[in-house]
Amino acid sequence: MLTTEYDGCGRCCVGVRRLSRRSDDTSSPERQAQQIVAAVAEVGGHVIAWADDWEVSGATDPLTRKGFGPWLRGEMGPYDGIAAASVDRVGRNVRDTLNTQELLTGQGRLIITAEHPGVWDFTDPNQENEWLIKAWGSQMELRMIQKRNRDETLRARAAGQPRQIPPYGYMYVRLVPTGKVDHVAVDLPAHAVISEVAQRILADETGKITVHSEAARLTRAGVPAPSDRRAQLYGRPLKGTPWNAKSLRAILTSDAALGYLMHQGRPVTGPDGKPRRIADPLWDAATHRALGEKLSPKRDGARTPKGAHRLSGLSWCGNCGARLYIAGRSAGAPPAYGCTGRVRGIPASQHCQPAPMMAVPLLDQAVEAWFLAEYGTGQVMAKVYDPGTGYASEIKELEASRARLREDRAAGLYDAADDAQWFRTRYAQLGQEITELRALPEREPGMRMVPTGQSIAQAWAAAEDDAVRREMLNEYDVRVVLHSGQAPKRYVITGVSLMDAAG
Repeated sequence: MLTTEYDGCGRCCVGVRRLSRRSDDTSSPERQAQQIVAAVAEVGGHVIAWADDWEVSGATDPLTRKGFGPWLRGEMGPYDGIAAASVDRVGRNVRDTLNTQELLTGQGRLIITAEHPGVWDFTDPNQENEWLIKAWGSQMELRMIQKRNRDETLRARAAGQPRQIPPYGYMYVRLVPTGKVDHVAVDLPAHAVISEVAQRILADETGKITVHSEAARLTRAGVPAPSDRRAQLYGRPLKGTPWNAKSLRAILTSDAALGYLMHQGRPVTGPDGKPRRIADPLWDAATHRALGEKLSPKRDGARTPKGAHRLSGLSWCGNCGARLYIAGRSAGAPPAYGCTGRVRGIPASQHCQPAPMMAVPLLDQAVEAWFLAEYGTGQVMAKVYDPGTGYASEIKELEASRARLREDRAAGLYDAADDAQWFRTRYAQLGQEITELRALPEREPGMRMVPTGQSIAQAWAAAEDDAVRREMLNEYDVRVVLHSGQAPKRYVITGVSLMDAAG
């Protein structure tokens, strides 16, 4: 919307617009803007800026709103007052609305709303009461909206219908735009991304492929993060949000990946006593359990390199044994691997002089030549995680469902005669399913080596960046020890044999 410069006329207003949902036609941004411009013009003023808050609930304190808050806190420069389409656009909470009015009038600023003629005069008891009545009416309307939302959430949960935003890997399918969700489907591009991450983590035996390194890899590759993927699905602009290790771990370990309807982080139980499934799973139960075990918190003191340098975490000082870092050099010179232990005050490195240092391109090229000469003709074997039959996981899932039924019975939920009969029948069915599964032969999960038909040299050349090449070096336990320029040998490179790596 067009604005004019602040000129100190005493009627320079900030237009305040807010919507809980951007698709709300009754209070659309354009409609609010037209009402605000007309109300400001009626009192001889003009709009100098817009404080817009989209997808923001009226229950949010105006001081904390992204668009309106900075103006109230005095962080956006001079202005004479605010203008809104109605009082409920300022806020729907009586206390917050009154506090905002008190703050602005205390600063000598104007308040204009399109539903009220002229500028609000709070020295007039009638206008003060009118403001209070409108704020109270807005709050009552908010409470009714919240109650309808809670009731709809309970109804949808009981009917097995999704209510919240879809988890990563899934998408809502509507038969008509902006209509109700017809069913939940697997989002194939997102499924491919998260399945690759799951396989890489499960196949890793070096401990160097983690949710942290994967989040960094996906960000470097420009893969849209979950919030940006949702924006893509709904035709909205992407924000370039980076992947987060915590959210990636949650996606991989959440029961939502099994296609369950979720509530407060737990699957919703259906009438049969089992978790209610509303979509196809992203992977089977055995893989899901393996991911949970692999990603359980571990504190071994080691950190996974997330940078793109080829030898991060693989190179060590030949003097003191400290890990090498990227060291600063003079302007115009390439970055270098160097020992910074003495500079960082590490006791074991206090006599590390002269500290070894070597330009990143030189040491990278030396390691590449050694690695390709040592392993280049070998064949790349892909590690594929075999989840096994998964009967043990199914048994655990059924046992969990049976335990939930026992807990509910102990809490008195099935004391009525008809409920008690249903409980006995369902409990017996679960026990029978568990007995049948236990009788089946179990194939334990594990790793399988599958030939790819590609040589190691070809895979090295096809790698998208040095972080991928670092993973290849880790596969063969390649380690580099760097000595100072005065040493007889500048560096020593070691690794496992091809037979050991294949085994």
